[in-house]
Amino acid sequence: MKRYILFTVFISGMTTLAAELAAGRLIGNVFGTSNIVWASIIGLILIYLTFGYFLGGKWADANPTPHVMYRVLAWGAFTLGLVPYVAGPVLRSAANAFDALNIGILGASFVAVLILFVVPITLLGTISPFAIRLLVDDTAHAGRISGQIYAISTLGSFIGTFLPTLVFIPAIGTTKTFLLFSLVLLFVALAGLGKSAGQKELFKYLWMPVLIAVIAILAANQSLKNNPGQVYETESAYNYIQVKQQGDFTLLRLNEGQGVHSIYNPNTLQYNGPWDQFLASPYFYADRKPSDIRRVAIVGLAAGTTARQMTAVYGDIPIDGFELDPKIVEVGQKYFGMTMPNLNIIIGDGRLNLERSEHKYDIIAVDAYRPPYIPPHMTTQEFFQIVASHLTDDGVLTINSASVPGDRRLVDGLATTMATVFPSIYMVDIPGSLNTMIFATKQETRAENFAANLVALTNDPKIDPLLIHTMQVTFSGLQTDYDATTVFTDDHAPIEWIVNDMVIRFIMGGGAEYLQ
Repeated sequence: MKRYILFTVFISGMTTLAAELAAGRLIGNVFGTSNIVWASIIGLILIYLTFGYFLGGKWADANPTPHVMYRVLAWGAFTLGLVPYVAGPVLRSAANAFDALNIGILGASFVAVLILFVVPITLLGTISPFAIRLLVDDTAHAGRISGQIYAISTLGSFIGTFLPTLVFIPAIGTTKTFLLFSLVLLFVALAGLGKSAGQKELFKYLWMPVLIAVIAILAANQSLKNNPGQVYETESAYNYIQVKQQGDFTLLRLNEGQGVHSIYNPNTLQYNGPWDQFLASPYFYADRKPSDIRRVAIVGLAAGTTARQMTAVYGDIPIDGFELDPKIVEVGQKYFGMTMPNLNIIIGDGRLNLERSEHKYDIIAVDAYRPPYIPPHMTTQEFFQIVASHLTDDGVLTINSASVPGDRRLVDGLATTMATVFPSIYMVDIPGSLNTMIFATKQETRAENFAANLVALTNDPKIDPLLIHTMQVTFSGLQTDYDATTVFTDDHAPIEWIVNDMVIRFIMGGGAEYLQ
């Protein structure tokens, strides 16, 4: 029985961590995966485990028998398996609230989903102290036994850290991942009941896996977000991915769904959004023409909106598109017309793969920011030095960033940091949005150059009208002033603090109404 108890501890530890990570994805699909969300999940899970450790020790002293431990474990596994199905209606309500930006429903839904984990996680927390009480038959060996149990539990947790995110969630989805781990743990508990208390006790709990299976069958093929216009949803190792149709436009949304990451309409390439603005990047240099652009890099390719526009305006030039999530690439190819033969897709971290690139680019477009999801390692002086080293002598870096009314801390910080590497910085607030484009030229340039290029290209009938329109929007909102502030470095880049504070202040100040 001792070996089986140790095996139980291993499976329990694995399931606990798997549940925590799956909880992050379950909640993140609607509420996002910002560090505020993760801090809430991790903090409460730790509180639940703490309560479980306390209860487990107390229960074990009161009734130190294996069949009691396995009964507790069975209930923990059973309630864990119910979580995604009970949470489903709450999450769908929250998803609709996100579309309507109903903050009250969002807050209540978030708390409700977190509360769902209190029972299963607390019960799982009882297992390690219970196992120590069962296996320590000589106090002289109490230290060795408790160390062995916690080591085995931690090893299980290590396995449980990787299996959900790298294997099961991308392969079968979040709900079925919960189902799989809960059923594995439940069968371990039932087998333990059979070994410790006999088949009669085991049969008393067979209804648990049967009920979970029935619920799973009844809830099969139910969409997480059944919003109007939804045509596809899936999960990857990195994101919840949703494709929506609004009129003639196909939209890519990720995680909580606030913000459009890519847009597609087979009949037009003008979207009046940040994607268009990357086209205007080169024209801060004097006498610049579209034929001067020979190679482009896009960090944050998504479903290829900018790549399609670049191809239309600049021809079949080589475009290196860096995208972290391969599932988004598949969606782009299937739903967004991202099939250009001149597009070279590179899967992986944008900074790392850009640094490894053998090429120099006339334009490097960074579209990997979306507050509150801004990768700090792509905001630092060291990152901008890597970018500069991969630009041609008259190359341009353009970043799609964000600001909110009355708060330009993020833009100011980025501009300050970029100015330590690039001699000229320009900014444009995209009309009707919270997006702010930041342009940085490798050589010193002047805004007058942009104006002269706009006049010259407007008078050339061969120039794509999309480029002219985009340059007009850029020029009408061009800014060069910013407040010098902290230089972001790899050692110190307080991006999360700045962005979280911006978002909270914006929402609390009625910003949600501004977005509607």
